[in-house]
Amino acid sequence: MGILVLVFMFISLTQHGDAHAPDICTHGGGLCRVGTCVSGEYLAQYCFEPIILCCKNLSPATTES
Repeated sequence: MGILVLVFMFISLTQHGDAHAPDICTHGGGLCRVGTCVSGEYLAQYCFEPIILCCKNLSPATTES
């Protein structure tokens, strides 16, 4: 029974109008997170609206040489 509930939830999330694949988020430098973005990040879009968010860093990543 629990598996059926999970399958139903997944189908419901992917059928939502603003659902995006996680690849779109990670390709743009973001991370998919459940609930809220952490400190230093902002909500860029949704991986699966409204539960899984695509969060990106407020400042661009710096590399050390």
